[in-house]
Amino acid sequence: MADQDEPGFGRRPLMAGAAGMLTSLLAGARPADAQSSARRGALVIGLDISDALSLDPVRVYQYSNPLPTRAAYDGLVTYDAGDNITIKPALATEWSYLPDGKTIRFKLRPGVKFASGATVTAEDVRFSFARHLNIKDQPFQYISHVESVAVVDATTVDLVLKDPTLPVISIIATPAFGIQEKALVVANGGTDAADAKDKDKATEWLNNNSAGAGPYRLTGWQRNQQIQMVRNQNYWRGAPGYERVLIRHMSESAAQLLAIQRGDIDVAFNLIPEQIATLKNDPNISIMGTPSLDFIYMAVAEAPSNPALQNKLARQAIGCAIDFDGIIKNLAGGAAVRPTSFLPVGTNGSTEALTKEIGFNEDLPKARRLLAEAGLPNGFKFQLAYGNAAIAGVTYQNLAQKIQADLARVGIVAELAPMDQVNLRTMFLGGKAEAVLTFWNPPAPENWLWTSATVNRVAKRVVWDVPADMHKLVADAGAERDLAKAAVLYREYQKRMVDFAHHIVLVQPVYQVAVRKSVSGLNLTAAGWMADLAAAKPG
Repeated sequence: MADQDEPGFGRRPLMAGAAGMLTSLLAGARPADAQSSARRGALVIGLDISDALSLDPVRVYQYSNPLPTRAAYDGLVTYDAGDNITIKPALATEWSYLPDGKTIRFKLRPGVKFASGATVTAEDVRFSFARHLNIKDQPFQYISHVESVAVVDATTVDLVLKDPTLPVISIIATPAFGIQEKALVVANGGTDAADAKDKDKATEWLNNNSAGAGPYRLTGWQRNQQIQMVRNQNYWRGAPGYERVLIRHMSESAAQLLAIQRGDIDVAFNLIPEQIATLKNDPNISIMGTPSLDFIYMAVAEAPSNPALQNKLARQAIGCAIDFDGIIKNLAGGAAVRPTSFLPVGTNGSTEALTKEIGFNEDLPKARRLLAEAGLPNGFKFQLAYGNAAIAGVTYQNLAQKIQADLARVGIVAELAPMDQVNLRTMFLGGKAEAVLTFWNPPAPENWLWTSATVNRVAKRVVWDVPADMHKLVADAGAERDLAKAAVLYREYQKRMVDFAHHIVLVQPVYQVAVRKSVSGLNLTAAGWMADLAAAKPG
């Protein structure tokens, strides 16, 4: 169960279904040495794309569609693969806050062209953001504090904020905020007018065509079958390495395994750890990995039905009685890390070393001591609810059973309550659960999106009356534009989250992808779009 319906790296690694059909491009394909020159000119990706609802950037918020959206659209700013903290220039070469404190001025890279050949201008930027603000689909909620966008001149644009204390630059690095060519979108039914929510008709066209300045151009999408793209010869970073990209829908991980072994696909995104292990000695395949920004956590509520859970010492005892290393080694196959609290490793101020220093770590004597201090020397009972799902090879069922056994060592009885996802979500969101195993994924690598959620809507789910100084800490950290100063505040946030003990993070997966050695330059990212395709090339 994911809290956010937003883009991110490999968020559907284990969802199984039926594999799609081979296309004419792949007909008769065999391992790389036997492939035709036409096949070698195409990058073929195996990916479960069943969740994708749209390829129109203003409506991109599922798990798989950010990958092709990023390939078709460049934004003002971006993140380099492997760095989820430092914002880098893209279509904008520089940006700064004006003296009023609420206006961010962006200077555009000169001479950049869309795939159509038209030059990217400030009016295209204004149109792209105005279309978001007026259509108001899900990505809009993350920039709802943007008041307006104004053209200064052909290569300068201002983003004006309603609330300048809220972050925005890190958020607009995500694929949903790629810049669209105004003339092309308008010609196909698009509008940025105030009534765009009802009057914009460009989505159908944008689901099969793109209007961006990214390395590839969208040429077709057959739902639950494939997404086709071709090289953008006008790409400002230089011509991409492949003539075509084909993202082939393959929901069965077993089908992806067979296809990459045969050479029918070049990249397999949805393999489970056992399948990855079978490929490690394959001379034709490399295994790439990157820590995700997603995690599985246990939410522990101050449930009215359970007085013991209303005592934070009892909740802390739960955190001290869990064998975290065993979970990572035995359930995640070692392909995971663990953050201190609700900020994943790889974000500003969150490291594995900090988890060892101030996070929950297995300490049974301390767990027993906390129980005694809580007046519960013989332990207590609570209900642990979870759905029938798996994340990165870790099933909630196996995880729940492991936690149950761990807690029993100190007299805490976890009564397991498996249930369907709908009932689980209804109970959890309504604040009716005692404890829940669930999953969190972010829309962008922006710390404030995690921290603000914990003290607002997620706090309600665990019946937590958040102290005013905790709200202030989160607000101050989100408003701090100096990364080093913000990191200090986020350390304090994590320390306090451990003390409150409502959210015990268990596993932050390292997602692993199989890539044929005939492919080079493919860079994985956890920033929200799985991989950068621009530098990928044969050889």
